[in-house]
Amino acid sequence: MSEPKMIYDNIAAKLVTDIDDIAYGKMMSSPAITFNKKVFAFYYKEKMVFKLGKEFDFTPYTISDYELLNPFKNKPPLAGWYVIDAQYSEKWEELALLAYDKLKNS
Repeated sequence: MSEPKMIYDNIAAKLVTDIDDIAYGKMMSSPAITFNKKVFAFYYKEKMVFKLGKEFDFTPYTISDYELLNPFKNKPPLAGWYVIDAQYSEKWEELALLAYDKLKNS
């Protein structure tokens, strides 16, 4: 198992254990974390993806390298879904909690 996958697994296990309304799920055949059966974060190609919204500002989190999720060949990227590389894995848990809060309060 790769280090990014182990980090994701640890974050997912912690959130599922600590927060009653978070559960495991799937997104595009990848392991995901859900609230009310809606995915807010998932593991994808050695990275993590978060649903943070179109207007999310990464500046306070000192993340300068991210991309929009674009899993389709003939469609535009998914607005509000950000792919964060493993170089920022120390921020993944915080971003997962932000995505959870955004979904829960929407």
